[in-house]
Order: sequence, then C-alpha cells, then structure tokens
Amino acid sequence: MAGNREFFHRRLHSLLGVIPVGLFLIMHLMLNYNATKGPEAFNKAAGFMENLPFLLFLEFAFIYIPIVFHAIYGVYIAFTAKPNVGRFGKFRNWMFVLQRFTGIFLIIFIAWHVWETRLAKAFFGTEVNFDMMANIVDNPLMLIFYIIGIVSATFHLANGLWSFCVSWGITVSPRSQQINTYVTMAIFLALSYVGIRAILAFT
Repeated sequence: MAGNREFFHRRLHSLLGVIPVGLFLIMHLMLNYNATKGPEAFNKAAGFMENLPFLLFLEFAFIYIPIVFHAIYGVYIAFTAKPNVGRFGKFRNWMFVLQRFTGIFLIIFIAWHVWETRLAKAFFGTEVNFDMMANIVDNPLMLIFYIIGIVSATFHLANGLWSFCVSWGITVSPRSQQINTYVTMAIFLALSYVGIRAILAFT
C-alpha cells in the first residue's frame, strides 16, 4: 500500500511539474518578453492577465497549489533519492544532482518573487507593471539573483521534461533518451534566452 502511494505521489509530482507548472513558466516568460518591446507593451500584457475573470481561483488552482505540492514532494525526493550510477551514466547523474539543487534554490527564489510582486500588490496595493520590475532589478545583486533564478527554472523544467518522458514510458530506449537530451537542452537554451532577454529589458 505504501509503495502504491509513493508511486502515485511521484507520478503526480512529475505530472504537475510539466502541467500546469511548466506551462505556466513558459507563459510567464513569454509575457515578460513583452518588456523587450517597451514599457507600454509589457504593461498591456500584464494588465490583460490581471483582468482575467476568476483570477484568484485560477492562480490557486493552477499555480500555487500545484507548485506547493511539487515543491514539498520535491524536497522529499531531493533528500531521500540517490543518483543511479548503475542505470545512467555520469552526465545523467550530474543532471540528477543539478535538478535537486535547482529545485531547492527555486523554492527560495519563487517565494521571494511572489513576495515582491503578488504579495506586494495584495498587502500594499503596489501595481504590477514595468516600473515595479525595473525598480527590483535596479539593484545589481537582485538582477544577478533573478538571472540565476530564471536559468534555474528553465533548466529544472527542461531536465524535468527528460525525466517525465522516461518515467511515463515515452522514451524507453537509450537512443530515444539521447535524442530527448538534445531536445530538452534546446528547450532549456531557448527558454533561458527568452527569460534573460526579458529581465535585462527592465534595466
């Protein structure tokens, strides 16, 4: 029974990491990329999201609750799982370690980001716009913190996609897993480019 429960939790953790958390990350990065077109374009995109009907329900149902579960169970996995040297090679085990490291870091980064944006709006009525982000990353240390956070998030998603495909039986053979490594690394580079370009546009 305990084994079945853990199997279910791991599958749920994997699924939530891709849908909806992964999809939200991609959407969030694409929205932020509007900053490269100027303050007006970003504010218009952010305003559209802010005015979505049932926004609070959508945020809790499809963002906050899945992220919290994924984070909590991810911490459990990070401190109980061990690299599988026998099944995978050295490269894949380094990816395993980086996945756990970025996951822990992202808990800190996401909590800080939510505090500076969503909670600042809820508690202090601060408007979520171009100027808000520009003020945040005006501090060089915060800019570096955000860049590391973005790269950690895109890597965590891309590498998580690789693990998702393996655990759900999509890529079974060594050849398909190798191809998937190239695909997911391309996703990592593309999303990192979008995210870094976006955050630098606020400076």
